[in-house]
Amino acid sequence: MKTLPALIAILLLSLPAWAGEIAVAPGPGALQQAIAGASPGDVLSLGAGHYGGGITIDKPLSLLGAKGAEIDGQGQGTVVTIAAPDVTLRGFIVTGSGINGQQLDAGIKILKGADRARVEDNRVIGNLHGIDIHGGKDAQVTGNEIEGTRNPKMNDRGNGIYVWNSPGALVANNSVRWGRDGIFANASRENTFRDNVFRDLRFAVHYMYTNDSEVAGNISIGNHLGYAIMFSNKVAVKDNLSLGDRSNGVMLNYANNADISGNLVRGGAQKCLFIYNAHKNLIYRNRFEGCGIGIHFTAGSERNVLTENSFIGNREQVKYVGTKHVEWSFEGRGNYWSDHPAFDLNGDDIADGVFRPNDLMDHVLWSQPAAALLTGAPAVQLVRWSQKNFPATLPGGVLDSYPLMSPRAIDVPPAVAAMEAAVAGRWVQGTYDDIDVENLGSH
Repeated sequence: MKTLPALIAILLLSLPAWAGEIAVAPGPGALQQAIAGASPGDVLSLGAGHYGGGITIDKPLSLLGAKGAEIDGQGQGTVVTIAAPDVTLRGFIVTGSGINGQQLDAGIKILKGADRARVEDNRVIGNLHGIDIHGGKDAQVTGNEIEGTRNPKMNDRGNGIYVWNSPGALVANNSVRWGRDGIFANASRENTFRDNVFRDLRFAVHYMYTNDSEVAGNISIGNHLGYAIMFSNKVAVKDNLSLGDRSNGVMLNYANNADISGNLVRGGAQKCLFIYNAHKNLIYRNRFEGCGIGIHFTAGSERNVLTENSFIGNREQVKYVGTKHVEWSFEGRGNYWSDHPAFDLNGDDIADGVFRPNDLMDHVLWSQPAAALLTGAPAVQLVRWSQKNFPATLPGGVLDSYPLMSPRAIDVPPAVAAMEAAVAGRWVQGTYDDIDVENLGSH
């Protein structure tokens, strides 16, 4: 009992001093002066109005903006720089950064050492880069509305959210529109990007050298490419939507040990899924619908598992570049193929015959859509039987020994479906800007 007072004294000494709340009114230099005069842990409450940008937050503070509080960089450099740990920035309009790409001008920049920053519920509009997480650990960027520039050359725009070497970053529930990439992650790890909405961009999510991370529950609508996982290992890409994107819904380029599951790609992309030199990936329970190619599989990709996916109405279900026979089923369960005239006599939801996508008959069916009426005709079955028993007519390729009878359903909320409908037919008009997503070395 004698030690109890001493213990209480130690606990009291370890507690932080009470934070003060400081009201800040608009005026020239008012915000930077308030930051300079504040003590660590203080809360700065900014009233509605215009505040000059180019500010640096160099101590642990919370900046809270009333409705209509705007920080304007007036076209010079970065608008708000966070240079201390445990900073919160919430409720502002942040606008008017410079456009110097080499300096990575941004609306909000989180520097190395500025760990545990919280950037929440802001409108970040008209900046080169929206939010640049540049070295700070465990940042949380949530609930922001980010609108980038609309430079006619898309590659000259900045990214909505740029993540560089920032372990533990959480980017969630943001909306990103225009600019270049929605999220560009480079040389980072253990990041989580979830429940964001991306529209009118080059890539929704662009991963480079970013490992042990998760991309989940995001929505990509009307972008040039949905989710590009490049030179990255152990990334989970789960339960995302790619709707009306142009080139690829999901791309794996030198990506290994990924978990690609529960994703929906539909709406006319050139390729629902592009796999290029990617190994040991688990690809399951996705729905690939209405693309030029369901999966383009090339460059020696090995030891990938594909099971319980649904391939529906793609002009060419699989484009396989290779001479090996590749089995696309796992533990007795394959994939659903909308062009497979299957039978299931025992009712186990697995077709009674092996399916080989993209045989010679498939080429006839997609090049001559009217021929689909003959899918179950004896003549078509005879051609397929001949190829099965005389495989030299089409050496190598994909085999599904346990094709499924039922497709997987993935729901799209009505509000999201309305945004998808608004971009329908966009790419038929040839609006491609100045990019070539197939040039993998240019990303």
